[in-house]
Amino acid sequence: MSQNTNHLVPPEIVQGAVERALQGRRWEGYPLATGDPELLAAVSKDFGLTGMTPFLTGGGTEALYMTTRALLAPGDEVIASDPSYLIIHRFIDLCGAKPKTLDIYAPPYRLTADRVEAAVGPRTKMILLIDPLNPLGSGYPREEVRAIAEVAHDHHLTLINDVTYRDFSDGHALAAEFAPEETVTVWSVSKNCGLAGLRLGGFFARPELFAKIGRFNTNDLGVNVLAQAAALAAVTTKPQWIGNVVRQTRANGARIRDVVADVPGTSLPVYPSRANMMVIDIADTGVSPDAVQDEMLRRHGVFVRAGNYLSPTHGNRFVRLSFSNPPKDIERFAAAFPVAMKALGARAPVARSP
Repeated sequence: MSQNTNHLVPPEIVQGAVERALQGRRWEGYPLATGDPELLAAVSKDFGLTGMTPFLTGGGTEALYMTTRALLAPGDEVIASDPSYLIIHRFIDLCGAKPKTLDIYAPPYRLTADRVEAAVGPRTKMILLIDPLNPLGSGYPREEVRAIAEVAHDHHLTLINDVTYRDFSDGHALAAEFAPEETVTVWSVSKNCGLAGLRLGGFFARPELFAKIGRFNTNDLGVNVLAQAAALAAVTTKPQWIGNVVRQTRANGARIRDVVADVPGTSLPVYPSRANMMVIDIADTGVSPDAVQDEMLRRHGVFVRAGNYLSPTHGNRFVRLSFSNPPKDIERFAAAFPVAMKALGARAPVARSP
């Protein structure tokens, strides 16, 4: 439950596609450099972004690296959030640019257009909009996406719209609908289609940005053929099974909510999650997230993630867990979490009066 991976997609869909690719010995030849035309068409149909062709990369993370590398220069600033998916912040740093992080660990637990507008300065080149947001699970209403996209348009800023978890979010809106010239839409099949280990994702952008970012492509001989075969099968059949995946994920989230409600000092800052993960705030227990991570893993075989991986400011307050898992996994968490927190609380140092 630590990696936001999805274990609810019917496995026979992907297994069948990969087996057929193996039987055809497709691994022996290079894939088409631009990507399987059927896969490109399926992804384009899935997003409905007219006039844009998807660029395939080795996972969404590679698309994020390419975009920052191509469009940022030393001294540039990127408006981002804390908490966030900090790997992107690292990519920004590698370019010599700086993340301008806005603290969002308070309601509404996301960026707002007013705060983004106020943060724009002379060095601002980019806005990072992760929707839904890893790690909090918060999502953006359509009108907020529109308003942030308008800020990007008005100030001529690139808007990275990382939509890795969009299929878990009801009524999700794409920023490219409102600012198509400024938006780079980064996507992945790791979470929605349960293909994290095969590493396939990509981006959409209008021709000028598409060409600039594409110059930094290292997969000039194409993305893994088995990953493409699996992604094609998953994306084309997604309407048949994604509803069940989301329903079970929501049910799992509700079960976790009930467990957390019975553990003193713990709470869910964002509920319901619009992704397949959320955080449990444990600050009032006096127990460190690292201790919870260690206790849950070593004594109970359940892996939750300490928050320092996702927030420099608030990582000492929470653990993150994901829950696109079979119900039996959630029940293992439900049995372990209260026991672990009680044990850790008993070991926590007692504050002494002066």
